[in-house]
Amino acid sequence: MQIAAKDNNVVTEVSLHPDEVYDLVTLALDGDFSAFDKIMSLYKERLYSVIYNITFNHNDAADLTQETFVKAFRSLSKFKRKSSFFTWIYRIGVNMALTHLKKKKARKFFSFDQLINGESHHKEISNLATPEKSSVKSTLLNELHEKLNEALSELSDKHRTIVVLFEIDGLSHKEIATIMKCTEGTVRSRLHYAKLQLQSLLGDYIKN
Repeated sequence: MQIAAKDNNVVTEVSLHPDEVYDLVTLALDGDFSAFDKIMSLYKERLYSVIYNITFNHNDAADLTQETFVKAFRSLSKFKRKSSFFTWIYRIGVNMALTHLKKKKARKFFSFDQLINGESHHKEISNLATPEKSSVKSTLLNELHEKLNEALSELSDKHRTIVVLFEIDGLSHKEIATIMKCTEGTVRSRLHYAKLQLQSLLGDYIKN
């Protein structure tokens, strides 16, 4: 176990074995609030990032992240260890973000800056996410940013969410399937659909 802690024993950077996470859950169920604080510190940054890339709104992402942990704390007794705690709490967060979008009846999209600064798993997306330091490239990237947003806004919330989880957060097909409560085949199908949509709408920018 490797832990980097701040004051008040709040864990900020952690690499824990699943059994150690389960121990924290058990302590939290017994009323140990500091244990749940550590759980929050384990996942809050990645969870916030995922929710932000679904809602594209910092305030909404912050609120939904907090609400996710509140709901998770109230539902701890329902965690049966059939999946990792990471997957369990991500499912709560993603579902809350999707419900939020439905209530707002608005299409959201993730930031192209995230693609530029982060890792990408598909060759097509990777080709989009390689900026050069020329004014011409900068102009093209600005134009591409708008085009990418337009393309992503045409995807359903569920399709876009799977793209975010795979491209931005780097989750596996299996993890995404568990979070979205669908099959791995459905995950692959939705990713393929998103890929085809991007190729169709951004064909002039994508290098084969």
